Amino acid sequence: MLIPANPISRRKMLRGATAAAIALPMLEAMGPSVGRRALGQTADDVPPKRFVACCAGLGFHGPHLFPDAEGDALASTPYLSRLADHHDQITVFSGLSHPDQQGNNGHASALTWLTSARRPGLAGFRNTLSIDQRIAQQVGLQTRFPFLAMAVSNESLSWTSNGVPIPAMSSPAKIYKALFVDGDAKAVDKEMLNLKRGRSILDTVGGRARRLEQKLGERDRDKLDEYLTSVRELEQRLQQSEGWVRLPKPKVDIEQPDDIRDKAEAIARQRLMYDMIVLAIQTDSTRTITHQLGGLNSAPNIPGVDSDWHGLSHHGKDPDKINELKLIEEAEFETFNEFLTKLRAIDEGGRSLLDQTAILFGSNLGNASAHDWRNLPIIIAGGGYNHGRYVAHDSQNNTPFANVLVSLAQRMDVEIDSFGSSTAAGVRGLDQS
Repeated sequence: MLIPANPISRRKMLRGATAAAIALPMLEAMGPSVGRRALGQTADDVPPKRFVACCAGLGFHGPHLFPDAEGDALASTPYLSRLADHHDQITVFSGLSHPDQQGNNGHASALTWLTSARRPGLAGFRNTLSIDQRIAQQVGLQTRFPFLAMAVSNESLSWTSNGVPIPAMSSPAKIYKALFVDGDAKAVDKEMLNLKRGRSILDTVGGRARRLEQKLGERDRDKLDEYLTSVRELEQRLQQSEGWVRLPKPKVDIEQPDDIRDKAEAIARQRLMYDMIVLAIQTDSTRTITHQLGGLNSAPNIPGVDSDWHGLSHHGKDPDKINELKLIEEAEFETFNEFLTKLRAIDEGGRSLLDQTAILFGSNLGNASAHDWRNLPIIIAGGGYNHGRYVAHDSQNNTPFANVLVSLAQRMDVEIDSFGSSTAAGVRGLDQS
């Protein structure tokens, strides 16, 4: 029995299901998820909002993605045609970027895709809080997991307020266990003991730090304040974890997946992680997820592709390389389309799970062949926005991508007017319906 985030209409699931959605079970359970029930919520309560960010580190070939002119001609490009089932649920943006992303290597801008910190990887660089973590600060205490940082590889999109990367989970099997497998009584007692020990250590360290504060200069006090803020955040999460340890996890009628060890099966690995995201959101195990799609320095197992993926992304306008790259990136868009289909097929309080989930999909590179971080390919899907169009911002004087991050955070009820390098609390073309 799968316990959904709200009553699920099997009729709608069957109507919306395609062959791509068969990997997920037919969902017939009624009632709120375990997470929402633990908070005293009922099936009549307003379904929660979610946020998912997916980044393709090797970019997308712009001419195959962006329409020729601003408007609603989303079916006119090879990549957007792969999302034809959901054109009414996506908005495509060009002309967005973070400023000053020239880093210590061509892919360094991946470090700052969700932070907008400047000059990644150069001397003196220190990353900043990622937008998913800012959202998790607001909504994370309402679910068993404040957030999930996921990646096909081990590269994370999530960063703490101290500029420390949060390790990403790259094993679907381990993610499944964390979400749905309860430990026995002995394991639960051990976990409770470890949590209490952790809180005891933090109490001791925090007390000593506060006494030390009186003896420090202004700059050192600022550093200590950042440290204490991190300590307080961790304390809150430990307290939250104690409350969830003895509560049962959701039960799902899908078996634990086997990890795909063959790196050449890059698309299958992406698909499996998308399935874990759907289950995590549907069971309300978390409301904030990041997913680094990854890439390869070898050829992925896709018919017609014989060259290494990374090398193809540096095609130098070679038409043969571009044709091979197109096969890979079309497969990525087809897999993303399957993900949207699965979310859209799940009814939650009269709306689809896709309506309740804002998805940021794109890359930190606008032109991967030149390692250009300007004019990023950005798609917003779901989330209740007015969709169905291509919005072209100035390709020469880009609009700050952080403006989009502000809008996405505000949708999650985070009360901010700015974030990172933003210049406005919103962006043209992203409007709530």
